Amino acid sequence: MSGGGCSIVWFRRDLRVEDNPALAAGVRAGAVIAVFIYAPEEEGHYYPGRVSRWWLKQSLAYLNSSLKSLGTSLITKRSADSISSLLEVVKSTGATQLFFNHLYDPISLVRDHRTKEILTAQGISVRSFNADLLYEPWEVNDDEGCPFTTFSAFWEKCLSMPYDPEAPLLPPKRIISGDASRCPSDNLVFEDESEKGSNALLARAWSPGWSNADKALTTFVNGPLLEYSQNRRKADSATTSFLSPHLHFGEVSVRKVFHFVRIKQVLWANEGNKAAEESVNLFLKSIGLREYSRYMSFNHPYSHERPLLGHLRYFPWVVDEGYFKAWRQGRTGYPLVDAGMRELWATGWLHDRIRVVVSSFFVKVLQLPWRWGMKYFWDTLLDADLESDALGWQYISGTLPDGRELDRIDNPQFVGYKCDPHGEYVRRWLPELARLPTEWIHHPWNAPESVLEAAGIELGSNYPLPIVEIDSAKVRLEQALSEMWQNDAAARAAIENGMEEGHGDSADSPIAFPQAMHMEMDHEPVRNNPVIVTVRRYEDQMVPSMTSSLFRAEDEENSVDIRNSVVESRAEVPTDINVAEGHRRDTHDQAVMQTARTNATPHFNFALGRRNSEDSTAESSSSTRERDGGVVPTWSPSSTSYSDQYVGDDNGIGTSSSYLQRHPQSHQLMNWQRLSQTGWGKSIANCIGDHLCGATIATRWRSKWLI
Repeated sequence: MSGGGCSIVWFRRDLRVEDNPALAAGVRAGAVIAVFIYAPEEEGHYYPGRVSRWWLKQSLAYLNSSLKSLGTSLITKRSADSISSLLEVVKSTGATQLFFNHLYDPISLVRDHRTKEILTAQGISVRSFNADLLYEPWEVNDDEGCPFTTFSAFWEKCLSMPYDPEAPLLPPKRIISGDASRCPSDNLVFEDESEKGSNALLARAWSPGWSNADKALTTFVNGPLLEYSQNRRKADSATTSFLSPHLHFGEVSVRKVFHFVRIKQVLWANEGNKAAEESVNLFLKSIGLREYSRYMSFNHPYSHERPLLGHLRYFPWVVDEGYFKAWRQGRTGYPLVDAGMRELWATGWLHDRIRVVVSSFFVKVLQLPWRWGMKYFWDTLLDADLESDALGWQYISGTLPDGRELDRIDNPQFVGYKCDPHGEYVRRWLPELARLPTEWIHHPWNAPESVLEAAGIELGSNYPLPIVEIDSAKVRLEQALSEMWQNDAAARAAIENGMEEGHGDSADSPIAFPQAMHMEMDHEPVRNNPVIVTVRRYEDQMVPSMTSSLFRAEDEENSVDIRNSVVESRAEVPTDINVAEGHRRDTHDQAVMQTARTNATPHFNFALGRRNSEDSTAESSSSTRERDGGVVPTWSPSSTSYSDQYVGDDNGIGTSSSYLQRHPQSHQLMNWQRLSQTGWGKSIANCIGDHLCGATIATRWRSKWLI
């Protein structure tokens, strides 16, 4: 055991000893103090859910066991302020260096920037590394040095970079342990008695830990990957990689996944196996979407709570907790949706296709605020990952320049016969429909009375009637879109008349989360160790971490395009609306002032794509890679809306010529010069102290933080 002058390796979402640049740097520097700080209060609304906490507990235990086998152990700390805990560890161990790997959500960007400032001022050398991406966000720009605004252009640039992602690092052979005798670990409590029974079931299906992640990767690459392009849509079988929880917690690096899959691609190409090559390309695209989620979070850090396209702030969301409860409980009357929601509650997992189905239903049919759905996914998914979830929900809600069109409804009945053609998935999770013939399994409301009676089904009694008719939802969505464009026009007129502040700030206020779904922060077991409580002023900036199960647009025949519909009657808005924070749909003025637009991709990663292209599944959640250390990602708001780049952009993955070309102003991203004047924008800007455009970020980082 070594004395003073040791290095702290700060583990976060990189819980592995293999391909861990920060750990490798610490080992090269000498004695190591490995530290994990559990400070969930820093995440605000996005306090980890039950299943996520279960995974973290198992993963930390596995990491500690691995570190012990190499010569050291993991020190765990419970705190409400990570930086205060790091300072305590520095003081008690005499450490002179700190190494950690980058994260890209807004809270982490601010926290990491402050960490480097404060510890550097204390005389501690701080270096950070890329362990979560193939390429850093500032390395991938267009020819003018600006961030890309569509996935296809971004991913094309990644695949054509002049240098390949670095090869994954081997685990260290031995670690010299620093003197941690005066730095005891805190006992971290991740579950209470009421949760242990449910958590025990998770261990039957999942094996957290970095070497188990390696096994899962090997199993997928040597098995389902070969026919991935053919089978990825099937919700009733194991056709995806199941890597997303491992990636989110950093148990396997995205670099390793990428290189491992590329090796297979070369082998299959040499064999002339075109189908296998297509499978590899589709899977790598899902990895690219995970990359893009971090890229967007870095360049647009408000994306977890505000739409990227400004006009969608004025969409009149239905604030109805009754609808929300029915969706959560799997009682919507649409079998595929209900089966998905019940599987999610029971297992903490959903096939990426089902994630698309339930989120699209949430946003397009029920028209509930997308942030509610994203938050629920965060609470219940094993692979909850803020950046991926935000990208997915934004995509489903049509709030990305290349996202799915907002005026397009996917009919769960038609989608059901594509991803669950024999009804096995529905029967597994909806036992009340188990005896229903396949012909009617995805639309029991159309089944003859004799068929329902023979199957023991009484609609409206033991299985609900559809909560909203698709035709009515189509009409109501058309009505809402009309209102959105009117509100947007009114806001633009107000800006031209010098009333920008009166409209813009109010429209940016997110709709409050329902009381029923607030995080269970008060239910955490009492801790034995004292916690340093600091006053935090991140306001509504709290950012979660999301998963991966990338979504892709459905085929045309699965959708109902309201542009071609004939409005015969106007659907009524439910009367049991909870007017949280004054959000109503009644009056035009209130709609302009108090509606927010949607992002809908919670615990899943959406594979973005053109309308006519194949679906792609999201497989990632967390990854790793290393370049020269020393650059701390410091977020700064962009001073440009990049609006010129969106007009006429052919590369938008889901860009609809009929929708976006009809509304060219919808290509404009929200302007950060305005957003930075809001409470949220000021909060982040004050922490960073800069207002730089994306093109100058890399230069500023290298000059300020490169060591």
